[in-house]
Amino acid sequence: MLTLAAGKGNGKEFVSHAPGYWSGSRRIAPELWNDWKWQLKNRVTSLAQLEQHIDLSDEERSGVLLSGDKLALAVTPHFFNLIPPDKNPDDPIRRQVIPRIEETWSSPYDMADPCGEDSHMPVPGLVHRYPDRVLFLVTDRCASYCRYCTRSRVVSGVGEQELHTDFEEAFRYLEQHTEIRDVLLSGGDALIFSDDKLDKLLTRLRAIKHIEFLRIGTRVPIFLPQRITPQLCAILAKHHPLWISVHVNHPRELTIEVKEALERLANAGIPLGNQSVLLAGVNDDLETMKTLVHKLLMCRVRPYYIYQCDLINGSSHLRTSVAKGIEIIEGLRGHTTGYAVPQFVIDAPGGGGKVPINPGYILYHDNEKIVIRNYEGKIFEYPESGGDAAVQFAPQREYHDEYLYS
Repeated sequence: MLTLAAGKGNGKEFVSHAPGYWSGSRRIAPELWNDWKWQLKNRVTSLAQLEQHIDLSDEERSGVLLSGDKLALAVTPHFFNLIPPDKNPDDPIRRQVIPRIEETWSSPYDMADPCGEDSHMPVPGLVHRYPDRVLFLVTDRCASYCRYCTRSRVVSGVGEQELHTDFEEAFRYLEQHTEIRDVLLSGGDALIFSDDKLDKLLTRLRAIKHIEFLRIGTRVPIFLPQRITPQLCAILAKHHPLWISVHVNHPRELTIEVKEALERLANAGIPLGNQSVLLAGVNDDLETMKTLVHKLLMCRVRPYYIYQCDLINGSSHLRTSVAKGIEIIEGLRGHTTGYAVPQFVIDAPGGGGKVPINPGYILYHDNEKIVIRNYEGKIFEYPESGGDAAVQFAPQREYHDEYLYS
């Protein structure tokens, strides 16, 4: 095991776990291990493969047996190595990728399509929910499958729906709707495409004059850092301005290989942001999240969003309270650099879009003043200008302690 810094196994250090479970009699030559196509071909996808490497709990074994009709099991060797060999089903990496029987449980709040994407899909595979931007679902496959996946209904090929993206119809829609300036590629994960296929897709989108910039939402640099080759970075750099949002939930996911992959993307001029999902038993505490955002900045990635976990079917065991997310933001804001503080959001159920959720910093607001508190709980007044009677102000209230953290 290689490490860039001394640490106590709390995720603060950058570590390489290769070859991990693939050592000894199963030792893999470095040229194979570093081949992203080998990583995809050798994913852990079955109960038998899991049990070759780790001891499963009864809840996990039952979950794996039932996962074939909801969301497929697939974990790249690189990411699988992050799971400790001891029998600990509550390990934060393990909870994200190993199915559990709780996935078959239903909650009265669960939804098949919590973000309302299907109802905002004018053509197959293209979601137009916001005025000037669209979500382009270009594939239903990922390098590995997160057990809380918002699109588990269509992702991995075993869900209740199939993704049938009509690329030509999508291109025509984009050409006709000149208000669209921003296209986000997701799915699935576009970075599992071959270099040639991805280049052609980006070139086709770049040919639409009113599209100002492109974005890719991906977990590939985390699940499959071997994919981030110099050749791929050169292709992506051809299509600037192009932004990438990665998805890291726990600081242990930021290994040496992942750090190097993210640095290759940054060196290609690609701005990087991170989107985490708040998950019970994974990152729902302040110290874990603070370690994560600090490591992200060391990888030249700006923490962008923390998502409240969507109300996807079978995810209730991974959801935590909104109050916990507010508490985490409260513990970051003012206590560390502003670059490290993401925006906590709820994707409003049914298709309402992202709604920012913040601690209550505004205590009172009228046409004369605004009363605010800072991260220490100290209260300040700032004079209001303009006196515009049409402005909506916060309701007047007493400045007692119960309002300081409302």
